[in-house]
Amino acid sequence: MGAVPAAGLAYIACAVLAAAGCIAPALGADVPWTAVALLACVCAACERLPRRPLTLPVLLAGALLLPPGAAGLIAVPGALLGRVGRRPVVLRRVWHAAQFALATACASYVFSWAAAPAGGLPYALLPALAAAFALALAVAVLDGGVLVAAEGRPARTAWHGPLPGVLVPPLIHGPTGLMIALLWRSPYGPAAALLVLLPLSVSALVLDRCRRERAAHRATIRALVQAVDLKDRYTRGHGERVGRASVLIARELGMAGERLEAVRFAGILHDIGKLGVPTRLLRKNGPLTTEERRIIELHPEYGHEMVRGIGFLDEARAAILHHHERLDGTGYPYGLKGHQIPEFARVVAVADAFDAMTSTRSYRRARPVPAALAELHRCAGSHFDPRMVDALTRALDRHGWHPAVTADTTEPSVPVSRNVPLDHCSVTTRGTAE
Repeated sequence: MGAVPAAGLAYIACAVLAAAGCIAPALGADVPWTAVALLACVCAACERLPRRPLTLPVLLAGALLLPPGAAGLIAVPGALLGRVGRRPVVLRRVWHAAQFALATACASYVFSWAAAPAGGLPYALLPALAAAFALALAVAVLDGGVLVAAEGRPARTAWHGPLPGVLVPPLIHGPTGLMIALLWRSPYGPAAALLVLLPLSVSALVLDRCRRERAAHRATIRALVQAVDLKDRYTRGHGERVGRASVLIARELGMAGERLEAVRFAGILHDIGKLGVPTRLLRKNGPLTTEERRIIELHPEYGHEMVRGIGFLDEARAAILHHHERLDGTGYPYGLKGHQIPEFARVVAVADAFDAMTSTRSYRRARPVPAALAELHRCAGSHFDPRMVDALTRALDRHGWHPAVTADTTEPSVPVSRNVPLDHCSVTTRGTAE
């Protein structure tokens, strides 16, 4: 809503008039104004919380406690005083006030129509859920309308974002709003009802902090990956793809939640130690000397030291250190064998080799996915854990894979020998050896 067109202004004006029409009957009726004022103040306070997690439960409680006009009124002060991140600020506040007033009044009408005469908890739950659904649906429909009228979105896509989430808020906010309403009308009164919001607000703040931390983690990972990509043009985008392949393997092994996120970070950052390797060696055309190769093979230890102080990486550090170990003990840096090699490292080793073979570099073309998988199976048991190779094969059967060009397009397409000794497993190419 930058420069709002006439259609957008007309749409907002209609919403404001409709909201005023819903609220007007309350002004001449017998309304519990103390309850209206208290709920309006609580709603305004909820508007100041990050992501406003408690606004809808409070509005729903008002819809269950008050007649439609008064219920719509409690949304207005909070919307007019709430935080707005984009311009025009005043118009956005007016729009949100009208939107939530209409939605809350709609929820109140639905609850009044659906509520059972008995009024107890078992009988009120379904009407409360219906009211919550009506509130969420009204908000989503009005949101889509303003996107069409004020921002020129196509009608076929305007509701694509809001509508799929309509079913979630009723399940979360419906019981919460009903609990507030029941406690409000109980002998314990409004004070007890508002206590329900205290643990919810603490939980919301903790969740918001967790979201911020996760966003900071991702930003840190992206910055480190970009630094490696800039330094070693031969592996541009390699870390992201290894992270994706590692997740495919890990899911097949039953990993989920934080472990799945950790293995993704391990794949993305497995080559972070290249930041400690001289650029001239990473970009050298031609064979490496024994000493130069020894320097490059230090990159797992460099990487481990670089991320030692980053607490959220934890198990990923072992993969960064050991992703070049081999089951037969011929790998580096420590020559670990079999299950001495950490599980994450065995996952990343397979993902790393697979992406190296299926990505086009300036010194060789990508192998087809079936050929790369055949090579991994041939080396399973000596270099790679057979469980990880089988897991990758199953995952690719379901999800497929899209090979990518990782070398700079300006790089000459000539063979580059890196003095990598080849044995029966030809996956020890430049990409996997480094």
